[in-house]
Amino acid sequence: MSSPASSPTVRLGIDFGTTNTVVVMLDANGQPHPMRFSFPHHPPVETCRSLLCLWHEETRPGQSPLHEAIGAAAIDAYLEDPAESRLIMSMKSYLAQASFRQTRLLGQVMTLEMLIARFLGCLMHMLQVDPAHVSATVGRPVQFAGERSDNAFGEQRLRDSFRTAGFQHVNVALEPEAAGWRFAQRLREPATVLVADFGGGTSDFSILRFDPDAAHGTVPLGYAGVGIAGDQLDYRIIDHVISPELGRHATYRVMGGQPLPVPAEWYARLGHWHRLALMRTPQTLRAIADVARTASEPDRLHALMKLIEDQQGQALYRAVGAAKRALSCAEATVLDYSYGNLEIHREITRTEFESWIAPDLTRFDNAVEAALIRAGLPATAIDRVFLTGGTSFVPAVRNLFIRRFGRDRVDMGGEFVSVAEGLALMNG
Repeated sequence: MSSPASSPTVRLGIDFGTTNTVVVMLDANGQPHPMRFSFPHHPPVETCRSLLCLWHEETRPGQSPLHEAIGAAAIDAYLEDPAESRLIMSMKSYLAQASFRQTRLLGQVMTLEMLIARFLGCLMHMLQVDPAHVSATVGRPVQFAGERSDNAFGEQRLRDSFRTAGFQHVNVALEPEAAGWRFAQRLREPATVLVADFGGGTSDFSILRFDPDAAHGTVPLGYAGVGIAGDQLDYRIIDHVISPELGRHATYRVMGGQPLPVPAEWYARLGHWHRLALMRTPQTLRAIADVARTASEPDRLHALMKLIEDQQGQALYRAVGAAKRALSCAEATVLDYSYGNLEIHREITRTEFESWIAPDLTRFDNAVEAALIRAGLPATAIDRVFLTGGTSFVPAVRNLFIRRFGRDRVDMGGEFVSVAEGLALMNG
């Protein structure tokens, strides 16, 4: 029998995601409450970016211990000194990859479990929760990321990461099962449900059989995933609105020769703020300056340099994200962004945006079809569809499911916290 000191006193659902992490606590009445994260210079939020930044900081002569920050604080720490810090992203995507055992960071050898444990330890410290006194239900995907992923191996490493962080009571449940858990509570008879879980970088489509009377209430029937989600839709706006203002369509000349297109890789990196930060090197900035000397649009290339040098990626992505969200409830919006000599005031219509994301919608639709095929079911066999994740707010994404399954069968709710809430309720 465990001692009172080791008995869990807090029940949590933890959705440790590739892009974001959400923690939900059950109260004494078994009701779920999302926990909020407070970072310096940022408003409190219910989602913590799954980022870990490590750096050395000399506290006394001869001593330089390793420091760490997570979430928004990790971004701030990394942007303060990209050359001397290490930003670790997408940790979850490597869990089922046997080829990634350990890495050397800032002179120390660290396993993936150690890195995730550092992130989780900071997370619990921020929430003022002792992991030793927690009963945690943690989510895992039906299929871990990677072409040669080993699901059993991935789940074991997930468990080991939590144990390394000090958690003594850990249960693991399927994320789509958790996302549909609230809906399943209302079921009075068996139902076949499609759960579409849209993250920041990946989207999962799972078909499950819910049976409220069965010993094992959920049976996975079919699954498909695609490596695009909210971040990709943001990039479509960047590619069509921002990049042209930064010289993407410009040309330049070498030794007076024929006009050449400006290097495309500079603009591909704009899709991810951390890649933009990595461009802040003398070599890259010198290359942009060299091209600008003979460019057809030198001012726009100088604006790109200014953006990189002054590390304005986060502000840029906030403006893009705000425009995307506005288009979820309006037929048109204006993307406003200005810095230095760069002034962008561009109206975007929903029709225009939907034409930009058409290739992504096709990939979503193909993945849903693949899940149905793997389940051996026609669309008519799906009783309910549950959409979760921020991308499910996009009308064109919702309409994809409405067209295929009918409006009456499509449900939404708790788009950002539903997985963690379901995990917490499963822990009740």
